[in-house]
Amino acid sequence: MLVDLPEFESLVADALDGIPDDLAGLMDNVAVVVQDWPTSAQLAGVEGTLLGLYQGVDLTRRSPLSYAGAMPDRITIFRGPISRLAGSEGELRDLVRTTVLHEVAHHFGISDARLHELGYA
Repeated sequence: MLVDLPEFESLVADALDGIPDDLAGLMDNVAVVVQDWPTSAQLAGVEGTLLGLYQGVDLTRRSPLSYAGAMPDRITIFRGPISRLAGSEGELRDLVRTTVLHEVAHHFGISDARLHELGYA
């Protein structure tokens, strides 16, 4: 279910807007971007399909001494792989939402194992 970039970015924005205010307010120094496909560097060591990627220092590992002046963390949502997996508009919206929440959870320090237990892996 391929949609154009502006429509896909709108789905990502909707997913971010759906994060409760008390949690969204805790997100710190993180940029969320859309990219069509992962690069070979982003795929390094990844098994399966990469729908999103969190790169940075999660909130549980930050300290004023080790994180001062750091560049923003980065959450990348990959339009191509998500679009290929989605068979309908509803599936696309759900995949985008789940992927965004999965990557935001990494920003909060939640592991893949725990996300799998919660149904977000």
